[in-house]
Amino acid sequence: MAPPEGNPKSSGLSVRAVSAAVLAPVVLWVVHAGTPFFEILVIAAAAIMAYEWNRLCSGLTGGRSGGRAVWLASGVVYIGLPCLALLFLRATPEFGRETLFWLLAIVWAADTGAYAFGRLIGGPKLAPVISPNKTWAGLTGGIGLAALAGVGAALFLEKPDVLVLAGWSALIGAVSQGGDLVESWVKRHFKVKDTGSIIPGHGGMLDRVDGLLAAALAVAIINAAGQGSLLTWT
Repeated sequence: MAPPEGNPKSSGLSVRAVSAAVLAPVVLWVVHAGTPFFEILVIAAAAIMAYEWNRLCSGLTGGRSGGRAVWLASGVVYIGLPCLALLFLRATPEFGRETLFWLLAIVWAADTGAYAFGRLIGGPKLAPVISPNKTWAGLTGGIGLAALAGVGAALFLEKPDVLVLAGWSALIGAVSQGGDLVESWVKRHFKVKDTGSIIPGHGGMLDRVDGLLAAALAVAIINAAGQGSLLTWT
């Protein structure tokens, strides 16, 4: 008698957890170390994402879906601006490193909350045409967990107004979920499940950092408007 097959979803989740457990400490150490390690990491990630984007566009011709040139140009903006935003945020003289730690905590919390609440609660779909698996419960859970991560950051940094940073964290968590939806739309447009396979359980680099790209750009714009790290004036 053949042994019973394992649950593919449980197996996939285990692979994702192992990948995250291996990669997260490396990323956190690089953020802590700063120059030149952080710049090297961002450039390497950008190169991988550019390769994945180019591969997505490889089947396009001038007359299809706006043409290959248009999509390649869009990729430069989609990947390039957030990568520059990450470099800008880390290079901020005051609270640059802390801003990156906070940003990563928010994005990871939002991803975790969206996944957990979406699976546990389910319910109405958020955008069934773009991403059939995403639910309003998942979005709510992601934003809520991002807010809690903001509370933790405020307490750790001894910020007097905890609710303010929690509110900003919830907003950035929502932005990161929006970035995930944009990536889902791109993959659906190109009729692919993942942009690559470089990260076991997650797919490509673009699959893993889609929320971070949107969140980093949003925080960089907020910081530039406020003339300093958001953490210094919350």
